Amino acid sequence: MKRLLLLMVLLTTVCFSFAQVKNVKEAKSAAGGTTPDFKKAEDLIGKALIDPTTKDDPNTWNIAGYVQKKINEKEMENAYLKKSYDTLKSYNSILNMYHYFLKCDDLAQIPDAKGKIKNKFRKDNLVQLLIERPNLINGGIIYFNKSNDKKALEFFATYIDAASHPMFESQNFLVMDTIIPQVAYFASLAAMRMEDYPSIIKYALYGEDDQETGKLVLEYLAIAYKAQNDTIQWIDVLQKGAKKHPDHPFFYGHLIDYYSNHSQYEEAMKIADDMLKIYPMNAFYLYVKGYLCHNTKDYDNAIEFYKKTIEVNADYAEAYSNLGLIYCLKAQEYTEQSTTVDIKSTQYKEEQAIIKKFYEEAKPYYEKARLLKPDQTELWLQGLYRIYYNLNMGKEFDEIEKLM
Repeated sequence: MKRLLLLMVLLTTVCFSFAQVKNVKEAKSAAGGTTPDFKKAEDLIGKALIDPTTKDDPNTWNIAGYVQKKINEKEMENAYLKKSYDTLKSYNSILNMYHYFLKCDDLAQIPDAKGKIKNKFRKDNLVQLLIERPNLINGGIIYFNKSNDKKALEFFATYIDAASHPMFESQNFLVMDTIIPQVAYFASLAAMRMEDYPSIIKYALYGEDDQETGKLVLEYLAIAYKAQNDTIQWIDVLQKGAKKHPDHPFFYGHLIDYYSNHSQYEEAMKIADDMLKIYPMNAFYLYVKGYLCHNTKDYDNAIEFYKKTIEVNADYAEAYSNLGLIYCLKAQEYTEQSTTVDIKSTQYKEEQAIIKKFYEEAKPYYEKARLLKPDQTELWLQGLYRIYYNLNMGKEFDEIEKLM
């Protein structure tokens, strides 16, 4: 009885296996006939791709790619004849064809029982993939412009991934294909819009040397590492970016913030000085130098660099705000150091005059910050409240107090 059951199971398995092999053949016929039935072809080959008896056969994947090739050819024929055609269907068939032919090649490269590799598919499939390779970019751009970032990334990623596939070894794409860095930029940007940080980390490095977009790619890479809490890689990318793209303030600014927040002012100051050697008239770098002096309570040098900042850029509201703040801090420190308690004494009057002068010096800077950025009250509201109070400017104080 057990032998009979075993025989029945074996016969059923063999029959099912033959059925799947038949599906592969019928899928090719359905796609390649004079009146192709692509729905039927995709359905038949789809079953064979997941069936244990045929899913590891390279020919199964070869026919799957063939079906997609035929779908694309039909759409292109319709376009040539000025008939209705589906652009997205055409590009997706190319994407699918890539996936299937590459998988076919992987399986065909597995040695047989005698250790020999008999890959009869590579030559023809390689020709087809090379022809359609630029359309992976075109398809990605279409989806990118439609804000379908997930699909766009799939196209861009396939373009980049294929470059290192053994099937394309003779093409040496990673060296010869100068378009890859630009595709890596779009791949990184699509991933950035989805906050897909692992994909950014994977593809950004392909685009970091591009003259136009390399700085943006490294910026996305830094953001990705920070989001993944990989501080070591984050700092490494920021340092690399600052060195390769000194004109892009993102790297410099974040490095300064990091070192400042960790009280590593000597390191931060070194970076600031290095950047000013390259760009001595850059308002942002001058501002940061002033900010670092400010944080280390080197107020006189901070004032000098903040003033240089507004000489270069008269609309730099943050520099005006910080100038006002420093004069207020000077007033506060002088007040705390004053020891005279006799308000009728000459020394007391002299001390109060000095304190008043600090607030008078701060006043125009805060007022300018308000004029430049009235909506950013954090730049001027508290400062003007304090100044108008200490200068006994009742009308102005009342107006500010209502905004508190």
